[in-house]
Amino acid sequence: MALGTMVSRTTGFLRTAVIASAIGVTIGDSYNLANTLPNIVYELLLGGVLTSVVVPLLVAGSRRDARNKDAYAQRLLTLVTVALAIASVGAILLAPWIVRLYSLGGHGLPQSEIALATLFARFFLPQILFYGVGAIMGAILNTRSSFAAPMWAPVLNNLVVIATGILFLLIAHGHHPQAGTITRAQWLVLSVGTTLGILAQTVALIPALRATGFRFIPRFRSRGEGTGKMVRLAGWVFLYVLANQVAYLVIINLASTVQFGISSYTYAFVLFSLPHAIVGVSVITALLPRMSRSALDGRLEAVSRDLARGLKLAGAILVPSELLMIVLGPWVATVVFAHFNLSLESARFVGYVLMGFSACLVPFSIFQLELRAFYAMQDTRTPALINLGVNAVNLVVDIIFFSVLHGRALIVGLAIGYSCSYVFGALVSTRLLRRRIGPVPNAHVVRTYARLSAAAIPAAGLAWVIAWAVTKLAGNGWIAALAALVLSGLVAAGIFLRGATRMKVSEIRELGSSLLSRVSPRASS
Repeated sequence: MALGTMVSRTTGFLRTAVIASAIGVTIGDSYNLANTLPNIVYELLLGGVLTSVVVPLLVAGSRRDARNKDAYAQRLLTLVTVALAIASVGAILLAPWIVRLYSLGGHGLPQSEIALATLFARFFLPQILFYGVGAIMGAILNTRSSFAAPMWAPVLNNLVVIATGILFLLIAHGHHPQAGTITRAQWLVLSVGTTLGILAQTVALIPALRATGFRFIPRFRSRGEGTGKMVRLAGWVFLYVLANQVAYLVIINLASTVQFGISSYTYAFVLFSLPHAIVGVSVITALLPRMSRSALDGRLEAVSRDLARGLKLAGAILVPSELLMIVLGPWVATVVFAHFNLSLESARFVGYVLMGFSACLVPFSIFQLELRAFYAMQDTRTPALINLGVNAVNLVVDIIFFSVLHGRALIVGLAIGYSCSYVFGALVSTRLLRRRIGPVPNAHVVRTYARLSAAAIPAAGLAWVIAWAVTKLAGNGWIAALAALVLSGLVAAGIFLRGATRMKVSEIRELGSSLLSRVSPRASS
């Protein structure tokens, strides 16, 4: 799973870099605003439910009717397809008003960029349907212990969008694109290519589903078989998602007051989420079905034990990743984004925003892992209430920064506000979860994180010194930044691994043994 996710996120990383370099600054805000809208509408309607309560309910549904394990999944897939198809049509009709809602009523961005964002949105909003259908299919596969396809399918999306960005560059003939002068062919390439990527990602799951024996038969009777329970659980999930989207609405409106604000916030978040997506999401995906079965059997000690193991395994990668991203943010962003239509200055600015986000990489992942323990127990109320506090902290900090910071410094402040909110969320979720399932082996988890930090801090400090020295000698260009990253990364990795090994962090050995078993001749024979 981690390998599939790593390839998926690495190609996603490349996708973001290609698109950012192709479309530049003025088109970038229009494109990124419109491309975020399908996710927002989907999450508000159903996304939170699908990522939180569907796996536990699918597990329970298959136990309830052992002779027809597909029936409950078929009902869910039918319901989601019909509901999101209707929602997609409605969202397309409302596209101009949705775009203005996220741009200070049409005053946050220039009118040419708002008009372009609306054009993009009409093509992007059908993605709502594909996201939902793909999420249900992925959940069905996970409950059948088939994890590979959902991890690898996004690679197709990324490859399609990479090809789209390259084609856009060829059509532009080296000219810097502007929102008011973009041609019909150029915006059609971006619009159609981006949505085709999501479609390809969804269709790619069908063969894997068939391989597990699942056959889709439309079932329109929605009463019974746990559907009512899903609706009750979904109420709290909707509150959770609504809180996120209200906060995001405020953040994007604040970011729209700064040129390149929406894009820099979006690009930095993509970089920030990469380590969590590779490690944290893999751990979450593997543990949720298992924790759900344990919770269903009343074995809360097993839930606690699995969660602790997941936290320690994730921490082995995420603790050093957080520190390295904090100290090397500008160099990372320069290597990724300083190409074609995106300037070196804009790329380095994305790196400073990345530094603000990276302060919460570990707390963010802890929070996400611990929420899955609540979901395994089919408790959506507690996560929703915690998330209200998380977003309240985010908004308070962001509004304070908005009142004292100006220009691009504001976007860095918004990223710091995000970090503050998830530090708060991790502390609260840990305390409340302890009351529910007993003490997650806290002493072991804390001891592991302390040792990882002790090994990572000197490694990160030396990495910054090396990167700074290379920059002084070779300049700020992307080639120099690449050299700085390679050299500092190799030195930091060596110091960290040596320190963690000497402090007997068993998770490092476990991850290393797992990797070696994958690449050794014996494993492949």
